[in-house]
Amino acid sequence: QVHLVESGGGSVQAGGSLRLSCVASERTFSTYAMGWFRQAPGKEREFVAAVTWVTTYTWYADSVKGRFTISRDNTKNTVYLRMSSLQPEDTAIYYCASGTSIATMRQTPDYWGQGTQVTVSS
Repeated sequence: QVHLVESGGGSVQAGGSLRLSCVASERTFSTYAMGWFRQAPGKEREFVAAVTWVTTYTWYADSVKGRFTISRDNTKNTVYLRMSSLQPEDTAIYYCASGTSIATMRQTPDYWGQGTQVTVSS
């Protein structure tokens, strides 16, 4: 059982930045790909960004391209999401997730974190 623990959420004004972190309790095939989803009130969960373990291939949703940067530190089993130029529409609970590939993780992650709230005020 892999545990994913997020941190770094909070409140920020529009145009500001935040960095989220997610630590995995261990490195397994199920953490080959790690990434972030978000869910805003009344909306479906949205896949935001992902990164692979070995190749560090990254993927971003169109809504965050150019503003968010995902990275990972394999020595710490940690993935980061640097969010810049934040807008009120970025307000959501952000969930860390992992899977054996980005494609499978987008459909059905193997593991989820508990989520961290990000609130952007105008």
